[in-house]
Amino acid sequence: MRVAVVHDWLTGWRGGERVLEQILLLYPDADLFTLIHLQGSVPASLESRRIRVSPLSRLPGVGRYYRALLPLFPWAIRRFDLSSYDLVISCSHAVAKSVRTGPDTVHVSYCLTPMRYIWDQADAYLGRGLRRALVTPLVRALRRFDRATSGPDDVTAFIAISSTVRDRIARAYERDACVVYPPVDTDAVTHAAASCDVPGPFYLLVGGFVPYKREALAIDAFRGLDRSLVVAGDGPLRERLEVGAPDNVHFVGRVPDAELHALYRDCRALIYPQEEDFGIIAVEAQAAGSPVIAYRGGGALDTVRVPEGGEFFEAHTTASLRAAIDRFEAREADFDGAELRGCAQGFSIPQFRQQFARTLEKLLDAEAG
Repeated sequence: MRVAVVHDWLTGWRGGERVLEQILLLYPDADLFTLIHLQGSVPASLESRRIRVSPLSRLPGVGRYYRALLPLFPWAIRRFDLSSYDLVISCSHAVAKSVRTGPDTVHVSYCLTPMRYIWDQADAYLGRGLRRALVTPLVRALRRFDRATSGPDDVTAFIAISSTVRDRIARAYERDACVVYPPVDTDAVTHAAASCDVPGPFYLLVGGFVPYKREALAIDAFRGLDRSLVVAGDGPLRERLEVGAPDNVHFVGRVPDAELHALYRDCRALIYPQEEDFGIIAVEAQAAGSPVIAYRGGGALDTVRVPEGGEFFEAHTTASLRAAIDRFEAREADFDGAELRGCAQGFSIPQFRQQFARTLEKLLDAEAG
């Protein structure tokens, strides 16, 4: 069986690339296709493969501006003709699922999310007012393309990474999807031996410092409280938020994985104010034995099981988050680290590989049958 795997772009080592790595381990002989590949941006497990790229990848300095090439992505992805393959697996959050396949090709799209810039987070990415008005024709064209390449003739079946993404697929494409949770290296977190140099007790926030991560909400919620919040991570908004933060909020920047795992282990709870497609961080905290105080939405609905996993807050307000912290502290002694670690194992790498392979086997059997 000839197998091809398609990924939107290889420009860094993030959650989508970790998923891709595991898919390729299941299909080690698969050919890999991507719009743009920046040499050295991903580990050797991916760099060592033969990677086939679109013409966009050959543009000078493309790593600095590739996101601005969004209007060209539909043209570029359709340049790949994978009609000679028996099975195509697209690992998609943009246009990878829109690749051309043949009538006899089984195309399974592992959907990280429908293209968020044009669907559920258009305001966050594109803004409002004049800027939004200027890009509205592009958004409409991309939506038409996205829908037109999402029917059964193009995508045999969708697999979603969470219940939230399954619902987005239904709204955007009017297609059903099953759910297979993405892989989280829970063992690496659970067995971390590094020490934590941060004096406790403290709550933990792990930020990417972009608007939808809502670090500002968490920081404001701790303003005036007699609790400590440690903020790990880096990103575009970090400097502004750090300058205006109260004294009980401490920024440690981007830390190595071993140190992050120690912070997970030693914190009172992870503060998780964002609405994610899935959300690896919430799983990692539980793998370290720590509960999560999360916004009730997105992937947290799948990964944080209240009451044993933590607390939810209902609205993106400081009052709602503070109330959840108070509820957590009222029963903090009842949380069981072993139980939390056991819940996290449901999202482990072996679980993903087993469930993904089993799901594809059923889909292939159904198509052959």
